[in-house]
Amino acid sequence: MSRVIAAAFATALVAVALPTAASAGCYSCYAPPQPCCVQLQYQQQVAPAQYRTVQETVMVSPGRVIAHRTPAQYRTVMVPQTVMVAPEGLAYERTAPEYATQERVEMVAPARTYYVPVAPRCNSCGY
Repeated sequence: MSRVIAAAFATALVAVALPTAASAGCYSCYAPPQPCCVQLQYQQQVAPAQYRTVQETVMVSPGRVIAHRTPAQYRTVMVPQTVMVAPEGLAYERTAPEYATQERVEMVAPARTYYVPVAPRCNSCGY
């Protein structure tokens, strides 16, 4: 008889010790089954490199000075006499430098790979 009482006491103790849905305050709750594959899986993702376009001003041709030779100028002042009015010389022509806007593409961030968690798939249970 003491064995029957001990077994009943142990059964009652186990029933009280285990939490149930009713003891949690949820009387008609449905707990979905856990997926059979509980290991978290990762998938490799690739983020492409990022670029930007930069516009910069560049010199196409520098400024320069061009020398032009000017000949001497003569005039006839009196019928028998020709006189030099202006001597031979140099005339300078200055040209301004020329600039243009040029575009170039530069890398802001290189391509990188990272891992993201994915939902596990299991063939036997459908998850």
